[in-house]
Amino acid sequence: MTPDDAAPGELFARPRVPERAPVAPTGPVVRVVPDVAGIGRTFDYVVPERFAGRVGVGTVVRVDLNGRRVAAWVVDDAPETPPGVELKPLARLTGVGPPPDLVDLSEWAAWRWAGRRRTFLRAASPPGRVDALPAPPPPRVPAATVPAGPTVAAALAAERAVLRLPPAADRYTVVVATLAALPPDRDALVLCPAVDQARALAARLRRAGLPVACVAHDQPGAAAAREWARAAAGGCTVVGARAGAWAPVPRLGRVVVLDEHDEAYQEESSPTWHARDVAVERARRAGVPALLVSPCPTLEALRWGRLVEPGRAEERRGWPALEVVDRREEDPAAGMLTEPLAALLRRGGRVVCVVNRTGRSRLSACATCREVVACTACEGAMAQPDPDRLRCTRCGVERPVVCSFCGATRFRVLRPGVSRLRDELEALVGEPVEEVTAARAAGSLPPPRPASRVVIGTEAALHRVDRADAVAFLDLDQELLVPRERAREQALALLARAARLVRGREEHGRVLVQTRRPDDVVVQAALHAAPARVGGAEAEIREALGLAPFRAVALVSGPAAPAFVAALGRPEGVEVQGGAGEWRLRAATHQVLCDTLAAVERPTGRLRIEVDPLRA
Repeated sequence: MTPDDAAPGELFARPRVPERAPVAPTGPVVRVVPDVAGIGRTFDYVVPERFAGRVGVGTVVRVDLNGRRVAAWVVDDAPETPPGVELKPLARLTGVGPPPDLVDLSEWAAWRWAGRRRTFLRAASPPGRVDALPAPPPPRVPAATVPAGPTVAAALAAERAVLRLPPAADRYTVVVATLAALPPDRDALVLCPAVDQARALAARLRRAGLPVACVAHDQPGAAAAREWARAAAGGCTVVGARAGAWAPVPRLGRVVVLDEHDEAYQEESSPTWHARDVAVERARRAGVPALLVSPCPTLEALRWGRLVEPGRAEERRGWPALEVVDRREEDPAAGMLTEPLAALLRRGGRVVCVVNRTGRSRLSACATCREVVACTACEGAMAQPDPDRLRCTRCGVERPVVCSFCGATRFRVLRPGVSRLRDELEALVGEPVEEVTAARAAGSLPPPRPASRVVIGTEAALHRVDRADAVAFLDLDQELLVPRERAREQALALLARAARLVRGREEHGRVLVQTRRPDDVVVQAALHAAPARVGGAEAEIREALGLAPFRAVALVSGPAAPAFVAALGRPEGVEVQGGAGEWRLRAATHQVLCDTLAAVERPTGRLRIEVDPLRA
């Protein structure tokens, strides 16, 4: 069974039925978007008499299309159909779908991120079949009083505010203050970067006696469908993760996005839509305030709204003590286990060590002839994913652990990976050390929580551990020097995540950073609890170089990319750069860029268009 064969909530595809003969319109006509991959156009159908009064914009139906019965969404209930055209009737009424405001928003999102409207209608639909909406709950009672402080109050007084909240501050107080400021007939939409965070926030609000709909479903199911229906009925606070940006909120009064800097808000597959941008567009269309909260706001957020900053004393308390290990005078081939790190491990308590290199080694040299181990096919660096083989990081060729120059089998590790460092840490601390990477947690829902005192892993470790006494970045330079436009923002976001794990200075949490760039603006910003330094430095550089967010950027790749770029040509106001399978498009505004992308007919074949790429 394919998704195109099944309606929302159905476990098995229904048998295909013969296509009905077209008929002249004898009743209301609706326009639908079929739930079929590769089809970007709409179709008109007649509403049969048996469905009269039950079909409107957003209703999920089934239609006969090209010999198949497929799911579809009604996107217009009064289309202008040319006279004399014979139309087919709707085959079946499936259930409740996205409300009209989200149906309209899906058209904007398809333009904004150069995608199919179907993608966004799916995101806005219930995860299972919903036949009818429940009765709304009783009127919301005032939220429990939680001291929010003048900074939060100032942020709530603005229509478009960006609240810089220190990592150790409790974001729950912001949500409760938001609900307390809402009129009784209005509800809030609150987004969290991860499903587990959304569920925890929803549970905390329920314990406070507030009606909540948690639409942070990570898989379809009856319970998730009920939460969606509860949100669509209104009268409750709606909490969700990335997909929650498309949750129904009929009485929207304010939008709150927690940790707006988090990359989890952007969809990885094409179209690469961003939940923050969807949420603020919803607020704009509804004419309600929006609040973005982050310890290190992105440049996109700072250009969008008014920054509300905490006082210096409050911000310093919200960041932990940072210890910088200056490694400039050390041998570049020296190991990662420094004396300050060993002292931190001996202090006791839970320690999370972070290095974004998987496997045993990412770069090695022969211990005999000292030649760097390189691929004999493409001369790329050879990684060592396990003790018995080498793999080229560029072309993927594998070979045994043997030097191609002298035949020796003993290598000196120049850039150790997580697996090698785990063995070294176990020897140092004399106890088990757990390894955490995204690959190890793949297929496990929810991901397992590490049980050992000392944990080492990629940045995934920062999301698998709920609390730590210390976090150590064994090689922060890898984050600072990665060839990406947003490298500094992303490095600061990692430090902020670590700061949240260990809490603030008053709880004696510590973050240790090993680097050969101690004067880098990111290190100094975390050291002095002054994240604004990174924003100021980055804004100057990106504006001078014409990078996002001062220019609208899109990446085009995939087998069909050459045909797409050829059809695109050299449009006015859009720079087209690149080749060899990937092209970069830049324009002064998203209006120009997105209009240009929408005007080009897509060729057949796989095409990936990334608007506002995070990892460019």
